[in-house]
Amino acid sequence: MLNAIKTFFDTRLDVADEDKQQGLVPAVDLASAALLIEVMKSDHDLDDRESEEFISVLKETLNIDDTDLNELKGLAEEEAEQATSLYEFTKLINDHYNYAQKCALIENMWRIAFSDDKLDKYEDHLIRKIAELIYVTHSDFIKTKLKVRDSKT
Repeated sequence: MLNAIKTFFDTRLDVADEDKQQGLVPAVDLASAALLIEVMKSDHDLDDRESEEFISVLKETLNIDDTDLNELKGLAEEEAEQATSLYEFTKLINDHYNYAQKCALIENMWRIAFSDDKLDKYEDHLIRKIAELIYVTHSDFIKTKLKVRDSKT
């Protein structure tokens, strides 16, 4: 499923052998990126501010250069288009993220959703659904939403 992303990470990014031995799975980063893209697409109105926030989130979480970020964005978009359900992505998240990382992912989804200065009901619904699928409590779902919303004002 995520072979293009894995190849990208294997060939373009210098991942230390030590990191590979610790069980870091690059595909989980793609899954996160694909879920963020799903949030961007959910309101059927792609906004430049959402794209900019997406790149900003990837820069902060993955620490890679702009050229690689744009390629990764393209790969994540392809994966999101080909995915038949969220399960493919949320399973990777559940298998490889701890609870704090899951909350951070939900917070990043809110960053994308609020980046265009309006929260669409479809964005809210999708983030709620993903939070449930990755076992983030409702209270943490709300806390991350309010944290991002309040930082925008």
